[in-house]
Amino acid sequence: PDITTLGKIVGGGLPLGAYGGRADIMDQVLPTGKVFQAGTLSGNPLAVAAGSATLAELKEHPPYETLDRHGCLLEQGFLDAALEAGVPCEVARVGSMMTMFFQKDSFPDGTRHVTGWQTASKSNTEQYAKFFWGMISKGIYLPCSQFEALFFSITHTEEHIQTTITAARTVLADLNKTS
Repeated sequence: PDITTLGKIVGGGLPLGAYGGRADIMDQVLPTGKVFQAGTLSGNPLAVAAGSATLAELKEHPPYETLDRHGCLLEQGFLDAALEAGVPCEVARVGSMMTMFFQKDSFPDGTRHVTGWQTASKSNTEQYAKFFWGMISKGIYLPCSQFEALFFSITHTEEHIQTTITAARTVLADLNKTS
């Protein structure tokens, strides 16, 4: 990429950001260039120490394959549960970040109905709200809107993922009975 920006994740949750990019872009920033960059927390020693420790941990124990595997498992679990329950739904996912979109109609051809805001805004938000509250009743906290992303972390195990899928199966089956 031309430039990469990172928010609080790089500081282990503390107020820290970082950016970097190609040399020709970074050379535009002072002291070599004319672009001034500053912030009220720039150089905060605690946040920088946390960021340094976070990056060292990520380098020593890269979590990305596990996160993607768990993401795939959860995505497929949600899709299978929805299919079994007869609830039209699709999942948009990148790694450990995803969201479910409930549809008003089924789509047996497997095509994706949600391709951007125009199509996402036509999703069945009432169905998602029922799913959200059903999952809450099972002890699973999801984003309260289907327009927010579900995130999970490396601390979530396959057992946690399976527990979530099991709850989704029950909730989706109940949704289909009451719809």
